Amino acid sequence: MIDMTLAEIAEATGGRLVAGADGSGPETIVSGESQTDSREVRPGQIFFARRGEETDGHLFAAKAVDAGAALLVVEREVDDRVAQIVVPEATEALGALATEVVRRVRAGGGLTIVGITGSNGKTTTKNLVGAMAERVGATVASEKSFNNEVGGPLTMLRVDADTRTLVAEMGASAKGEIERLTRMAPPQIGVVLTVGLAHAGEFGGIETTFRTKSEMVQDLPETAVAVLNRDDAYVSRMAELTRARVRWFGLHPEADVRASDVDSDASGTRFTIHADGASQPVSFRVLGEHHVTNALAAAAVGLELGLSLAEVAESLEGATRAARWRMEVMGGRDGITIVNDAYNASPDSMAAGLRTLAQIAKPEGRSVAVLGAMSELGEYSIEEHIRIGLQAVRLRISELVVVGAEARHLHISAINEGSWDGESVFFEDQDSAFAYLERTLRPNDTVLVKSSNSAGLRHLGDRLGEAFA
Repeated sequence: MIDMTLAEIAEATGGRLVAGADGSGPETIVSGESQTDSREVRPGQIFFARRGEETDGHLFAAKAVDAGAALLVVEREVDDRVAQIVVPEATEALGALATEVVRRVRAGGGLTIVGITGSNGKTTTKNLVGAMAERVGATVASEKSFNNEVGGPLTMLRVDADTRTLVAEMGASAKGEIERLTRMAPPQIGVVLTVGLAHAGEFGGIETTFRTKSEMVQDLPETAVAVLNRDDAYVSRMAELTRARVRWFGLHPEADVRASDVDSDASGTRFTIHADGASQPVSFRVLGEHHVTNALAAAAVGLELGLSLAEVAESLEGATRAARWRMEVMGGRDGITIVNDAYNASPDSMAAGLRTLAQIAKPEGRSVAVLGAMSELGEYSIEEHIRIGLQAVRLRISELVVVGAEARHLHISAINEGSWDGESVFFEDQDSAFAYLERTLRPNDTVLVKSSNSAGLRHLGDRLGEAFA
């Protein structure tokens, strides 16, 4: 974070400064990162004591001070060893401070903000863009999947006077959340990847998802760039909602940044990228044709940041995986390949994962899909799990291993479609599924492990990867 006095932080957050017993006062300068988890606090940092659904950050303020926190942002006075700023609501104060820090850095010139949203692919695209931005200068990018009202500001507060690019992943579980994040850090480049059924239960349907994701581009000024997916019908409609210059990406022949000659196997995906009248072959080691879309989105941003097409291609070829637990290739013993893609799942990403499995499975081995539940689908849940079960059968996946009661409809659907002779099996828990797979996997099998984060199958994927390493 940039240097700010305690008085300036109090003003930015609308809080009341309480001096600390350590002698800190209004003119004391703080520049450490901000944290909301006392376990992450390091010396010189700021701890925001948020009240959550399950716990209260104020209970951990003393631990934050013990860890070296220089400032507490609290809703009530708790620990007088260091300075405290008492605010009406800690999460709002976090966002207010992030807004002020970004405003000051932008006013100094040289900071480009890239905002990325979409139903699928945000984290992968953010990682790819971050690597390209590093070629331009110092870059701050969201860690993990920090993309909400807490993670977004925490990322923004990491910028300092030397930061050239802020790459902010902007997610939403309700209308208005992306708009809130874009007002904290107004993008000069706004990226929309897809509009799908992820979080449909919370949004209330695909049209509401469309309106929510379009918040990314609606307030972009004429001087900004909207990077939009030409292959997605809903995203394409957003061109009518923005004043910004539109830069299309996708496989569509009208896309400004497009790919051709796409070919995938277990080692990754090869394609030719075309932009601005030039072409460049790319050997992309991230598994799955669906990640070509993310690569094209990142490429469009890289070109806007000033990279050449050759530099963009070189950066893409340097990526070894999308992100932890996203199409992560593991295993290897006896030719057995484990693809752990169980960080999250939506109907679109689940379908893409199954298509990839069907494409990369070795002729001498089987394709095995280990699937858990897709969460946050609301009234669409049963219908979408049934549809995925049908797709698994129609793609001729050799064996379907369904884990968890919430995914049972997927198993039933596959049986009803014709997988009644052991091609689909169901287990209530991960331990049973692991024991079964450890016993039954054969040489040269290719295994996809996929579920929503709430189902936790990523740990099952890790166990399988270790077992067959």
